[in-house]
Amino acid sequence: MKKINIKQLEMQGIPDGSNYESIIEAVLFASGEPLKIKQIASIIECNEKHAKRILDNMIIKYNDEKRGIKLICINDSYQLVTKPENSNYVSKLLKTNSRQSLSQAAMETLAIISYKQPITRIDVDEIRGVKSDRAILTLQDKGLIKENGRLDVPGRPILYSTTDEFLKSFSIGNLEELPHLDEFLIKNEDSDDKDL
Repeated sequence: MKKINIKQLEMQGIPDGSNYESIIEAVLFASGEPLKIKQIASIIECNEKHAKRILDNMIIKYNDEKRGIKLICINDSYQLVTKPENSNYVSKLLKTNSRQSLSQAAMETLAIISYKQPITRIDVDEIRGVKSDRAILTLQDKGLIKENGRLDVPGRPILYSTTDEFLKSFSIGNLEELPHLDEFLIKNEDSDDKDL
């Protein structure tokens, strides 16, 4: 196997491997949007497995160090975000509070959509027992849910599902990480037993 000349690689603009993290950090910062692992691997000119190892290591470093940002992975896309404990200070800078809490109705609606997606508004209404029009509008405005096609029945009602913003807001990497509903049933049964 031919030995790689690091100096030659650097002169050609190809990273030697020691500054991959720096390059990834700069690219993610400049992008501002999530980048797929495939895209990152292409940029740093290595295979996806190696890029994933570097990114996983970076996630650990950001979490361990006292930094104002962290690296997250959502559906195989990576993004730099503000740590939750610093969001109030960033809001002061932006003079907005986009993370206003959701109403009870919006939270119920979001929970139903997250577990039953894709789902129609009518199905959400039936589960909740009340209309959910306003809650769905609020969730769409906040970018937590989106239209995801139409059901193939007369009237073709809109189907709703959660977004990557939902995953980011609740610090979930993908939908498989949602707690199983069985966990909630066990907790509720335990609290009911304590009341007796």
